[in-house]
Amino acid sequence: GPTGKIHITDMDRIEKSNLSRQFLFRSKHINHFKSACAAEAAKDMNSAINIQAYQEKVGEETEHIFGDNFYDKLTGVCTALDNVEARLYVDQKCLFYRLPMLESGTLGTKGNTQVVVPHLTENYGATRDPPEKSIPVCTLKNFPNQIQHTLQWARDYFEGVFKQSAEDVNSYLSSPDFAATLEGQQNTKMDTLTTIQKTLVEDRPRSFEDCVIWARTTFEDLFSNQILQLLHNFPEDQVTSSGAKFWSGSKRCPKALEFDLNAMCEDAEMRNHFDFIVAASNLRASMYGIKGRTDEDYFVQVLKDVMIPDFVPKEGVKIAANEAEAEKENSNDHMEADVDSEANAILEALPKPSELAGFQLRPIEFDKDIDDHMLFVTACSNLRALNYQIPTEDTHRSRAIAGKIIPAIATTTALVTGLVCLEMYKMIGTPRKELTVEDYKNGFINLAIPFITLSEPTAPAKTKAVIKGKEWNWTAWDSLDINKGDITLGELMEHFEKEYNLEIQMLSQGVSILYSFFANKKKVEERKKMPMSKIIESITKKEFPPNQLFIILELIANDLDTDEEVEIPYVKFRFR
Repeated sequence: GPTGKIHITDMDRIEKSNLSRQFLFRSKHINHFKSACAAEAAKDMNSAINIQAYQEKVGEETEHIFGDNFYDKLTGVCTALDNVEARLYVDQKCLFYRLPMLESGTLGTKGNTQVVVPHLTENYGATRDPPEKSIPVCTLKNFPNQIQHTLQWARDYFEGVFKQSAEDVNSYLSSPDFAATLEGQQNTKMDTLTTIQKTLVEDRPRSFEDCVIWARTTFEDLFSNQILQLLHNFPEDQVTSSGAKFWSGSKRCPKALEFDLNAMCEDAEMRNHFDFIVAASNLRASMYGIKGRTDEDYFVQVLKDVMIPDFVPKEGVKIAANEAEAEKENSNDHMEADVDSEANAILEALPKPSELAGFQLRPIEFDKDIDDHMLFVTACSNLRALNYQIPTEDTHRSRAIAGKIIPAIATTTALVTGLVCLEMYKMIGTPRKELTVEDYKNGFINLAIPFITLSEPTAPAKTKAVIKGKEWNWTAWDSLDINKGDITLGELMEHFEKEYNLEIQMLSQGVSILYSFFANKKKVEERKKMPMSKIIESITKKEFPPNQLFIILELIANDLDTDEEVEIPYVKFRFR
């Protein structure tokens, strides 16, 4: 109708690959924002539609845009999100504001739809899929046998060298008391300090040539020395305590690589050695604010003068042979050494932050859509794969595996959209009929089989409470709503006694305890006279955003007659 309005948001821009799996975008829209183009296409179909496009992520960081006053005006939410974290966030908002939500997703030929209706169905977060199985640490570190393992290893290495190390250095340079912050990370502080020492002092480049030298020595360490050390600990003919060959089954015996700038990988059709050096050098330079370059002649010239020392195996190096040993090794890290004295020695040797005033590194966040990032990860993964005789992959295929990309199919998208729209018609098109849970349907499809099934949504779980002698079976959709303005703590306690016959024993907001029966009596009397928002601001030392209307309060309360604890939902306190 004329008073209706649709709000649509998406941070992404349109890429060429998007054109084949939807019906709103055309070639002219490439590099434009999806939300703006979708809104424009909808208006072309229906000029009377009232639609507003945003280019913002929906999350805690944008609550100044999508806050209480925004959700308060909505009548429903339809999501098309690509990760569970975002779905759970929106689900919590719909739960709080009691908004219906239409949730859907696709994965290649598979698709699902879920309808969430206040008080009628369970919310999205009520049931969750089991967590994705992770790759064991020892497999990643020493015994990979699939390209997925080497790609994950390369991604982890990227994260550690180009992001985490820069963030650690920046934290050291900007923290007034860095030593104190390290105390809270006893198990990792030696690793953190060693990384800072290398990044800030020992391996700090002064020119792009230094970055190339670092890339070449890193190649030698990762793909030759570490492999030779592994073979020193576990020789090719090693046998286990039971007499079986150590290098058998999923454990592939590796071989060290010899650097060759002209080496060509036939499987991936890449020059992995050269690509690794170019990508690593340029990422390193970018991190330090040094101008990079890619001309091959320059790299040939610099690399011919790089001296690589011969490998000498280290004695006493422990390498975990299985997951149990890896966990034990991880928990015992630095236990034997005097961590505090070593850490203090490194801290003393580091240049003082005041000596490097204004100096900051640029952490690089991995992005599968940035070619320079993918070139490094692909080359790094392929070199690791060559160590273990695993078939290599090109950048395109590696991008799909590393980003866990399953191509979207227009047919699946169209079917899922149709199923969502059917549920939307039920929600907004039947005002004269009160729908039951049996009227709604969740959909599950797999076009490859083909398979499609529709099932009734599950009703929300109930919790029994007895208030004023009456039984109340409440669900996750329920809350105790208080809309009396910014009343004092004393008035709130009085309200609970009169309205619910409950005596508040403890009251909290987030991690802050606002009241407890065992608290200092003088402080309690002071707080009883203060408005609720002022109590919270005095504890958190933060003011409420101007667009925040509600405060969520959790409480423990006893029945005034029986003195027994009553399990009740959270309190939705409207203070503005």
